[in-house]
Amino acid sequence: MLISTQNKVVFAALVLIVLSWPKPAIAQVAAQPSISAQTQNMDSLLDQSFSSMYNLRFDEARRLAEVAKNLAKDDPVPWVAQACAVLFREFDRMHILRSELFGSDNGFIDGAAIAWDPQSRKDFDNALSTAEKLAQERLKQAKDDPRALFSLSLASGLRADDAALISKKKFSALSYTKTATGYSERLLARFPDYYDAYIATGMGKYIIGGKAAPVRWMLRLGGFKGDQEQGVKELALVADHGRFLAPFARILLAFDDLRRKNPKEARKKLEWLREHFPNNPLFSQEIAKLNRPSVGLGQH
Repeated sequence: MLISTQNKVVFAALVLIVLSWPKPAIAQVAAQPSISAQTQNMDSLLDQSFSSMYNLRFDEARRLAEVAKNLAKDDPVPWVAQACAVLFREFDRMHILRSELFGSDNGFIDGAAIAWDPQSRKDFDNALSTAEKLAQERLKQAKDDPRALFSLSLASGLRADDAALISKKKFSALSYTKTATGYSERLLARFPDYYDAYIATGMGKYIIGGKAAPVRWMLRLGGFKGDQEQGVKELALVADHGRFLAPFARILLAFDDLRRKNPKEARKKLEWLREHFPNNPLFSQEIAKLNRPSVGLGQH
Protein backbone atom coordinates (compact mmCIF):
# COMPACT_ATOMS: atom_id res chain seq x y z
CA MET A 1 0.00 0.00 0.00
CA LEU A 2 1.37 3.41 -0.91
CA ILE A 3 1.97 5.92 1.89
CA SER A 4 1.16 9.55 1.12
CA THR A 5 3.82 12.21 1.43
CA GLN A 6 1.89 13.78 4.32
CA ASN A 7 1.76 10.46 6.21
CA LYS A 8 5.48 9.95 5.68
CA VAL A 9 6.17 13.31 7.27
CA VAL A 10 3.95 12.46 10.26
CA PHE A 11 5.61 9.04 10.66
CA ALA A 12 9.09 10.57 10.58
CA ALA A 13 8.12 13.11 13.22
CA LEU A 14 6.84 10.35 15.50
CA VAL A 15 10.10 8.43 15.10
CA LEU A 16 12.09 11.50 16.07
CA ILE A 17 9.89 12.05 19.15
CA VAL A 18 10.33 8.43 20.27
CA LEU A 19 14.09 8.56 19.76
CA SER A 20 14.30 11.78 21.79
CA TRP A 21 12.52 10.30 24.84
CA PRO A 22 14.75 9.87 27.95
CA LYS A 23 16.13 6.42 28.46
CA PRO A 24 14.33 4.31 31.06
CA ALA A 25 15.97 4.21 34.47
CA ILE A 26 17.09 0.61 33.95
CA ALA A 27 18.89 1.61 30.77
CA GLN A 28 20.65 4.45 32.55
CA VAL A 29 21.84 2.06 35.25
CA ALA A 30 23.07 -0.39 32.64
CA ALA A 31 25.02 2.39 30.95
CA GLN A 32 27.09 2.93 34.12
CA PRO A 33 27.84 -0.55 35.46
CA SER A 34 31.33 0.37 36.62
CA ILE A 35 30.14 2.57 39.51
CA SER A 36 28.03 -0.04 41.29
CA ALA A 37 30.48 -2.82 40.40
CA GLN A 38 33.30 -0.83 41.96
CA THR A 39 31.32 -0.28 45.16
CA GLN A 40 30.34 -3.94 45.32
CA ASN A 41 33.94 -5.01 44.83
CA MET A 42 35.07 -2.59 47.56
CA ASP A 43 32.42 -3.77 50.00
CA SER A 44 33.39 -7.37 49.29
CA LEU A 45 36.95 -6.51 50.32
CA LEU A 46 35.62 -4.77 53.42
CA ASP A 47 33.55 -7.84 54.27
CA GLN A 48 36.80 -9.78 54.32
CA SER A 49 38.54 -7.03 56.28
CA PHE A 50 35.93 -7.01 59.04
CA SER A 51 35.85 -10.80 59.11
CA SER A 52 39.63 -10.87 59.57
CA MET A 53 39.32 -8.31 62.35
CA TYR A 54 36.78 -10.42 64.27
CA ASN A 55 39.14 -13.37 63.79
CA LEU A 56 41.98 -11.31 65.34
CA ARG A 57 43.92 -11.28 62.07
CA PHE A 58 44.52 -7.56 62.34
CA ASP A 59 47.35 -7.23 59.81
CA GLU A 60 45.19 -8.93 57.18
CA ALA A 61 42.24 -6.71 58.10
CA ARG A 62 44.32 -3.59 57.61
CA ARG A 63 45.83 -4.88 54.36
CA LEU A 64 42.38 -5.51 52.88
CA ALA A 65 41.18 -2.07 53.97
CA GLU A 66 44.24 -0.59 52.28
CA VAL A 67 43.38 -2.37 49.02
CA ALA A 68 39.80 -1.09 49.28
CA LYS A 69 41.06 2.47 49.81
CA ASN A 70 42.88 2.32 46.48
CA LEU A 71 39.70 1.43 44.60
CA ALA A 72 38.09 4.80 45.31
CA LYS A 73 40.22 7.58 46.72
CA ASP A 74 37.17 9.62 47.78
CA ASP A 75 35.38 6.88 49.72
CA PRO A 76 35.67 7.23 53.52
CA VAL A 77 34.37 3.76 54.45
CA PRO A 78 37.71 1.89 53.98
CA TRP A 79 39.40 4.44 56.23
CA VAL A 80 36.84 3.78 58.95
CA ALA A 81 37.32 0.04 58.48
CA GLN A 82 41.04 0.54 59.01
CA ALA A 83 40.36 2.50 62.21
CA CYS A 84 38.13 -0.35 63.41
CA ALA A 85 40.95 -2.85 62.94
CA VAL A 86 43.36 -0.63 64.87
CA LEU A 87 40.91 -0.13 67.75
CA PHE A 88 39.98 -3.80 67.99
CA ARG A 89 43.66 -4.74 68.11
CA GLU A 90 43.99 -2.45 71.13
CA PHE A 91 40.83 -3.95 72.65
CA ASP A 92 42.37 -7.40 72.28
CA ARG A 93 45.72 -6.30 73.70
CA MET A 94 44.00 -4.68 76.69
CA HIS A 95 41.49 -7.53 77.19
CA ILE A 96 38.60 -5.06 77.02
CA LEU A 97 35.88 -7.06 75.27
CA ARG A 98 35.19 -9.37 78.21
CA SER A 99 31.89 -10.01 79.96
CA GLU A 100 33.38 -8.94 83.32
CA LEU A 101 33.77 -5.41 82.02
CA PHE A 102 30.09 -5.18 81.14
CA GLY A 103 28.81 -6.56 84.43
CA SER A 104 27.28 -3.23 85.46
CA ASP A 105 26.03 -0.10 83.72
CA ASN A 106 29.18 1.81 84.66
CA GLY A 107 31.62 -1.08 84.63
CA PHE A 108 32.89 -0.40 81.14
CA ILE A 109 33.62 3.26 81.81
CA ASP A 110 34.93 3.13 85.40
CA GLY A 111 38.57 2.75 86.30
CA ALA A 112 41.82 4.39 85.28
CA ALA A 113 42.72 5.29 81.71
CA ILE A 114 44.71 2.71 79.77
CA ALA A 115 47.73 3.66 77.68
CA TRP A 116 47.48 3.18 73.93
CA ASP A 117 50.31 1.76 71.89
CA PRO A 118 51.77 5.04 70.50
CA GLN A 119 51.86 3.93 66.85
CA SER A 120 48.35 2.50 67.05
CA ARG A 121 47.09 5.78 68.53
CA LYS A 122 48.63 7.68 65.63
CA ASP A 123 47.20 5.28 63.03
CA PHE A 124 43.75 5.40 64.64
CA ASP A 125 43.57 9.19 64.72
CA ASN A 126 44.91 9.52 61.17
CA ALA A 127 42.41 7.02 59.76
CA LEU A 128 39.46 8.71 61.46
CA SER A 129 40.55 12.24 60.53
CA THR A 130 40.91 11.22 56.89
CA ALA A 131 37.56 9.43 56.89
CA GLU A 132 35.82 12.46 58.39
CA LYS A 133 37.45 14.82 55.88
CA LEU A 134 36.44 12.65 52.91
CA ALA A 135 32.92 12.24 54.28
CA GLN A 136 32.40 15.98 54.74
CA GLU A 137 33.62 16.59 51.19
CA ARG A 138 31.08 14.08 49.87
CA LEU A 139 28.29 15.74 51.86
CA LYS A 140 29.07 19.03 50.11
CA GLN A 141 28.22 17.27 46.85
CA ALA A 142 25.20 15.35 48.18
CA LYS A 143 23.86 16.16 51.66
CA ASP A 144 22.41 12.67 52.14
CA ASP A 145 25.33 10.63 50.79
CA PRO A 146 24.84 7.31 52.64
CA ARG A 147 28.49 6.28 52.74
CA ALA A 148 29.47 9.67 54.10
CA LEU A 149 26.81 9.64 56.82
CA PHE A 150 27.63 6.05 57.77
CA SER A 151 31.35 6.84 57.96
CA LEU A 152 30.76 9.90 60.14
CA SER A 153 28.48 7.93 62.44
CA LEU A 154 30.93 5.06 62.79
CA ALA A 155 33.89 7.41 63.22
CA SER A 156 32.17 9.19 66.11
CA GLY A 157 31.16 5.82 67.54
CA LEU A 158 34.77 4.63 67.48
CA ARG A 159 35.87 7.83 69.20
CA ALA A 160 33.18 7.19 71.83
CA ASP A 161 34.49 3.64 72.33
CA ASP A 162 38.00 4.96 72.84
CA ALA A 163 36.81 7.65 75.25
CA ALA A 164 34.69 5.24 77.29
CA LEU A 165 36.75 2.06 77.30
CA ILE A 166 40.36 3.23 77.00
CA SER A 167 40.74 6.93 77.81
CA LYS A 168 37.94 6.82 80.44
CA LYS A 169 36.59 10.26 79.51
CA LYS A 170 32.90 9.97 80.35
CA PHE A 171 31.70 13.31 79.01
CA SER A 172 33.67 12.99 75.79
CA ALA A 173 32.20 9.51 75.32
CA LEU A 174 28.67 10.87 75.74
CA SER A 175 29.33 13.73 73.33
CA TYR A 176 30.70 11.42 70.65
CA THR A 177 27.78 9.04 71.20
CA LYS A 178 25.32 11.88 70.64
CA THR A 179 27.12 12.91 67.44
CA ALA A 180 27.19 9.33 66.15
CA THR A 181 23.48 8.96 66.87
CA GLY A 182 22.70 12.16 64.99
CA TYR A 183 24.47 11.00 61.82
CA SER A 184 22.83 7.57 62.07
CA GLU A 185 19.38 9.08 62.44
CA ARG A 186 19.96 11.21 59.34
CA LEU A 187 21.08 8.14 57.44
CA LEU A 188 18.23 5.91 58.60
CA ALA A 189 15.62 8.57 57.82
CA ARG A 190 16.57 8.24 54.13
CA PHE A 191 17.88 4.67 54.04
CA PRO A 192 16.08 2.64 56.75
CA ASP A 193 17.67 -0.62 55.57
CA TYR A 194 21.21 0.62 56.35
CA TYR A 195 21.16 -1.67 59.35
CA ASP A 196 24.75 -1.17 60.47
CA ALA A 197 23.80 2.41 61.37
CA TYR A 198 21.61 1.11 64.20
CA ILE A 199 24.79 0.26 66.13
CA ALA A 200 25.12 3.94 67.12
CA THR A 201 21.47 4.56 67.97
CA GLY A 202 21.19 1.22 69.80
CA MET A 203 24.33 1.65 71.89
CA GLY A 204 23.43 5.24 72.71
CA LYS A 205 19.97 4.31 73.99
CA TYR A 206 21.32 1.29 75.84
CA ILE A 207 24.05 3.21 77.66
CA ILE A 208 21.90 6.23 78.56
CA GLY A 209 18.98 4.00 79.51
CA GLY A 210 21.14 2.23 82.07
CA LYS A 211 21.81 5.39 84.06
CA ALA A 212 19.96 6.22 87.26
CA ALA A 213 16.68 8.08 86.75
CA PRO A 214 17.97 11.54 87.79
CA VAL A 215 20.97 11.15 85.49
CA ARG A 216 18.74 10.05 82.60
CA TRP A 217 16.56 13.09 83.17
CA MET A 218 19.53 15.45 83.04
CA LEU A 219 20.92 13.77 79.96
CA ARG A 220 17.58 13.99 78.17
CA LEU A 221 17.59 17.74 78.78
CA GLY A 222 20.87 17.73 76.87
CA GLY A 223 19.33 15.90 73.94
CA PHE A 224 20.38 12.36 74.84
CA LYS A 225 17.93 9.50 74.34
CA GLY A 226 17.89 6.59 76.76
CA ASP A 227 15.86 3.39 76.61
CA GLN A 228 17.63 0.10 77.23
CA GLU A 229 14.85 -2.08 75.80
CA GLN A 230 14.76 -0.07 72.57
CA GLY A 231 18.54 -0.09 72.48
CA VAL A 232 18.54 -3.90 72.63
CA LYS A 233 15.99 -4.06 69.80
CA GLU A 234 18.14 -1.85 67.60
CA LEU A 235 21.28 -3.83 68.36
CA ALA A 236 19.30 -6.95 67.41
CA LEU A 237 18.56 -5.35 64.02
CA VAL A 238 22.30 -5.00 63.48
CA ALA A 239 22.95 -8.56 64.63
CA ASP A 240 20.29 -9.99 62.32
CA HIS A 241 20.65 -7.78 59.25
CA GLY A 242 23.88 -5.78 59.50
CA ARG A 243 26.74 -6.27 57.08
CA PHE A 244 29.99 -5.18 58.74
CA LEU A 245 28.92 -4.80 62.38
CA ALA A 246 26.61 -7.79 62.92
CA PRO A 247 29.24 -9.80 64.88
CA PHE A 248 30.02 -6.82 67.13
CA ALA A 249 26.30 -6.42 67.87
CA ARG A 250 26.10 -10.14 68.74
CA ILE A 251 28.96 -9.76 71.21
CA LEU A 252 27.19 -6.88 72.94
CA LEU A 253 23.87 -8.74 72.98
CA ALA A 254 25.51 -11.86 74.43
CA PHE A 255 26.92 -9.77 77.27
CA ASP A 256 23.48 -8.23 77.79
CA ASP A 257 21.97 -11.73 77.97
CA LEU A 258 24.45 -12.57 80.71
CA ARG A 259 23.55 -9.43 82.64
CA ARG A 260 19.88 -10.41 82.40
CA LYS A 261 20.62 -13.92 83.70
CA ASN A 262 19.79 -15.50 80.35
CA PRO A 263 22.74 -17.86 79.75
CA LYS A 264 20.84 -19.95 77.19
CA GLU A 265 20.52 -17.05 74.76
CA ALA A 266 24.06 -15.89 75.51
CA ARG A 267 25.37 -19.36 74.67
CA LYS A 268 23.56 -19.37 71.30
CA LYS A 269 25.19 -16.10 70.29
CA LEU A 270 28.62 -17.07 71.56
CA GLU A 271 28.50 -20.44 69.79
CA TRP A 272 27.55 -18.70 66.53
CA LEU A 273 30.49 -16.34 66.98
CA ARG A 274 32.88 -19.20 67.79
CA GLU A 275 31.76 -21.10 64.68
CA HIS A 276 32.22 -18.12 62.37
CA PHE A 277 35.44 -16.77 63.93
CA PRO A 278 37.35 -19.82 65.22
CA ASN A 279 40.62 -17.92 65.50
CA ASN A 280 39.20 -15.68 68.22
CA PRO A 281 39.54 -17.38 71.64
CA LEU A 282 37.23 -14.88 73.36
CA PHE A 283 34.11 -16.81 72.44
CA SER A 284 35.38 -20.16 73.70
CA GLN A 285 36.53 -18.46 76.90
CA GLU A 286 33.10 -16.91 77.49
CA ILE A 287 31.38 -20.25 76.80
CA ALA A 288 33.72 -21.91 79.31
CA LYS A 289 32.55 -19.41 81.93
CA LEU A 290 28.97 -20.48 81.24
CA ASN A 291 29.97 -24.06 82.00
CA ARG A 292 30.84 -22.98 85.54
CA PRO A 293 27.37 -22.35 87.03
CA SER A 294 28.70 -20.89 90.26
CA VAL A 295 30.40 -18.10 88.35
CA GLY A 296 28.21 -15.20 87.23
CA LEU A 297 28.82 -12.20 85.05
CA GLY A 298 31.48 -9.95 86.46
CA GLN A 299 33.09 -12.72 88.51
CA HIS A 300 36.17 -14.86 87.88
